[in-house]
Amino acid sequence: MNTKTVRALLALVLLALCLATSAEDAVEGEAVAFATTTVEGEAFDLEAHREGWVAVNFWATWCKPCRKEIPDLDSLHRERQDVTVLGLAFEEVPPAEVIAFLEDYDASYPIAMVDVYDPPGAFGVPRVLPTTVMVDPQGRVAKTFVGPVTSEEIKAYIDGEGAP
Repeated sequence: MNTKTVRALLALVLLALCLATSAEDAVEGEAVAFATTTVEGEAFDLEAHREGWVAVNFWATWCKPCRKEIPDLDSLHRERQDVTVLGLAFEEVPPAEVIAFLEDYDASYPIAMVDVYDPPGAFGVPRVLPTTVMVDPQGRVAKTFVGPVTSEEIKAYIDGEGAP
């Protein structure tokens, strides 16, 4: 099987998964539990971040809007003590490829890989990359930003200025 065929099959599988469930299916107000291991081998558990907000950002190395978000999300993660950004690489590549990518797109926030065939049930499958799910200090899904989001939009939401 050639590379184009494999990629086409993967795209069909991802489409089927997206039709079955999506990050938009993460129910606002619903408590979520999620733990993973970052690409650096460190444990990350949402439970340990209940003192503030967590911005769970689904992204991929090939996604231009995702790459554009990284420096802005990194600034948000570093500047706001009440916000932790968690990057979830949503693509089927070896971890070494994501680690190599991060050498050029330095992010101070934790990044983990997501199995595209078994994504975290807490958030569903993103229909669009990037997608950012906001988890409030009580561990509940507060909002899902589908598509690119800026740190200013996240801050406005958290601070109540732009909350719907």
